[in-house]
Amino acid sequence: MKLLIISDAWHPQINGVVRTLEATANELSRLGHETRVTGPDKTRRLSFALPFYPEITLEFFAGRRLAKVFREYRPDFIHIATEGPLGWAARRLCRNRTLPFTTAYHTRFPEYLAVRAPRILSSFVRMTAYAVLRRFHAPASAVMVATASIEQELRSRRFLRLARWSRGVDTNLFRPYGNDPPIYAALPRPILLYVGRVAVEKNLRLFMDIGTIGSKVVIGDGPDLALLKQTYPDVHFLGAMSGENLARHYAPADLFVFPSTTDTFGLVLLEACAAGLRIAAVPAPGPLDIFADGASKSFVVIDRDLGRAIASALQLPDNPVCPRAFAYKFTWEACTQQFFGLLQAPTPKAARRLARWRNWIARI
Repeated sequence: MKLLIISDAWHPQINGVVRTLEATANELSRLGHETRVTGPDKTRRLSFALPFYPEITLEFFAGRRLAKVFREYRPDFIHIATEGPLGWAARRLCRNRTLPFTTAYHTRFPEYLAVRAPRILSSFVRMTAYAVLRRFHAPASAVMVATASIEQELRSRRFLRLARWSRGVDTNLFRPYGNDPPIYAALPRPILLYVGRVAVEKNLRLFMDIGTIGSKVVIGDGPDLALLKQTYPDVHFLGAMSGENLARHYAPADLFVFPSTTDTFGLVLLEACAAGLRIAAVPAPGPLDIFADGASKSFVVIDRDLGRAIASALQLPDNPVCPRAFAYKFTWEACTQQFFGLLQAPTPKAARRLARWRNWIARI
């Protein structure tokens, strides 16, 4: 089968959406399916950097380019991963040609926007953003969500055809390593680690403001990096990392800290588990869903008071075996099979569209 994924988030960006799509595409290829991911074309004149996130490029008016991709690639399935301008252009093409497609809800954009809006307007901004997203996802044969709480939240906001698509982690890459990175050697213990985007919606200041022993380390890039470096000179900001370099900086830490309340999942939580770390988090979608079954109580503390969560988590046994065993439950193979199954289970109306699409391809 040939699958086309359209995403406003793609290389060279480094974030959870990109890593999820990359892992899924690789696993689909291993299973014998052909996958093409189409992201923004930065060479086009109508491509611009996203406000607040200059590392993210948005491509506008991409309908003609995408139509050529559709025509030349002839996919069996179409998945629209993001709700940006590229996603809207792909949605419009599919609607105009009565082609079935699936979508995914990766990012809680309404919550991100509400955080950045003036307080008096935050509720209106949130409500309006959810209305726009509900319209975007409405024609999809399946709207994929990562966790039960996000599914419940969207269902309460009248989103339709919600279906679960979990996440995985590469336990061969993220694992305990023998040697510590040189920068860690001089840092007072315990090392408290955060990995992710350095932006206001990640609630990083909550972590930064907590008085605690040891050292705070932040790995990631984002619009607030320069300001936070200036405001918190005692915090060690190491910038963006990926691959084995990132994995080697997880493993020697003593505790992983997750202050975000806006994530739909939090791949970094699984990476921390695979690296054998204890975890302190606030109660939010992501940690509440991932660690809901009680199997993680020996290495995870979730508390509204993040300082108390950190102090309690540091008292837990530092045993990498338990978080590693937990991480093994989240494989990319299982997630990809779940994803592919949702592509193959369209609504009756979408099934008719799929039949017309394949007949149209056959006549070309």
